[in-house]
Amino acid sequence: MTRRKAKGIGLLSGGLDSILAVKVLQEQDLELVGITFVTPFFGPGPGLKAGRMAGISVRAVDIGQVHLEMLKNPRYGYGSNMNPCIDCHGLMLREATRILEEEGADFLFTGEVLGQRPMSQRRDALNAVEKLSGLSGRILRPLSAKLLAPTLVEQEGLVDRERLLDIHGRGRKRQMELAARYGITDYSQPGGGCMLTKEGFSRKLRELLATLPEAGVREVELLKCGRHFRLPGGSILSLGRSKADNDRLHRLASQRDVILKVPSHPGPTGVLFGGEGIPRDLQTAAHIVTAYSDVGEGEKVDVVWKKGTEKGTLTVKNMGRGSFAEFFI
Repeated sequence: MTRRKAKGIGLLSGGLDSILAVKVLQEQDLELVGITFVTPFFGPGPGLKAGRMAGISVRAVDIGQVHLEMLKNPRYGYGSNMNPCIDCHGLMLREATRILEEEGADFLFTGEVLGQRPMSQRRDALNAVEKLSGLSGRILRPLSAKLLAPTLVEQEGLVDRERLLDIHGRGRKRQMELAARYGITDYSQPGGGCMLTKEGFSRKLRELLATLPEAGVREVELLKCGRHFRLPGGSILSLGRSKADNDRLHRLASQRDVILKVPSHPGPTGVLFGGEGIPRDLQTAAHIVTAYSDVGEGEKVDVVWKKGTEKGTLTVKNMGRGSFAEFFI
């Protein structure tokens, strides 16, 4: 009787380990496809590239809103910044489980290496991630499989455990050797792809969620444009640093936000958002937009503002950037 070909769905981050996980499994008679995820904090580009390098098809899945809701209260907490790595991996595996069930696949696989990351790849963390996924026994880590309990697909003979690996720890020697063996040269370095690991962005995100607990993906996107100020009335001002920032702020602004500009001088676009705090903070926001425009200190100018169909003009004096340093996030 011929053994049926098992189907595995791989989570591709774009790093070398996820590529190697594919290459190791390709040495067996398996059907392999990949998925990569999209959130406001990381994009699909590296994962799609990894799929091309590994020779499998990959699709991008947007989990932005559900990821943000998880981020507001992660069960296993944060890393050194606002990176909820265990909960994030569990969420991705849970979303992948849904795809596995829809497509009738047999297992999920990842490039995780036991002991490589201090928060998310300890043995207990890998077990926690599997528990969060709801897919016990069918998550395969080909690079460290021999150091972990056999999965159901190994026990069922769908995947040959003896052809899997036993890589452990933070060293990269064995991965480099495997990369050379498979002819892989152009790959992303480990870490650095998620904005939640960055101290500066995490600080802004904390301020956003403290100010607007109900913040959604759009508000997070506003944090990725230029400078940011948390104003006394309870709103946040995003201020462009470049034409590209200004254009993006215009696109992101909603009917509830106020867009501010000094039409007589080159300078930034400001978007004031935060609901009830906007009326109290409008004058301060106009002063800040003026301070970052090409307006002489002490000079008075008109700042035009627009909120939905409402429009207005405020005449303010450039008080200098230092006057608003306390509000800078």
